[in-house]
Amino acid sequence: MTASVVRDGQLDREAAAGELRRYLDTILRLARFHLSYHVDIAPQSGDEDLETAEVVVHFDGPDKTVLMERNGDLLKALEHIAVRWLRLDPQLHNRVCFDCGNFRASRIAELRLSAEVAAERVRQTREPFRFQPMAARERRIIHLALKDQPGVRTTSEGVGDMRQVVIFPADSEIKETS
Repeated sequence: MTASVVRDGQLDREAAAGELRRYLDTILRLARFHLSYHVDIAPQSGDEDLETAEVVVHFDGPDKTVLMERNGDLLKALEHIAVRWLRLDPQLHNRVCFDCGNFRASRIAELRLSAEVAAERVRQTREPFRFQPMAARERRIIHLALKDQPGVRTTSEGVGDMRQVVIFPADSEIKETS
């Protein structure tokens, strides 16, 4: 059983890092992955709208390409299981992040660029733009990328794995559906 890594509603970074090490030592040994990792703990910022993770695990080693195949599905799966291992409340899920070969930074840059291009298209055509379904963390990146953009607004629609970001013209009368 994992120790509590949340204190007063905040992630205890040191406790989380320790539990992540225990989880990773177990899973990497059992899966026989040839990977090493290191855990970075971000300094306390006090920013409630934190876009970056507080605890980041970086992987390296001969099997690192396996983590990044299929758009990083295995990397995302390891992270998903780690969040469950830590028993984090959903609002704290984005505080832990796994990365390999700057995969996450590249994906964030790609999502931000896609958001900018789609927002420009919406401003020009005055028609909503709907992204393909994506994970909550990726939807959040798009929402944050466009939150201060003039002329557009974003919402998430759909349920579960089919949830997607929709960009509307800011003054649109189009009704949103959840």
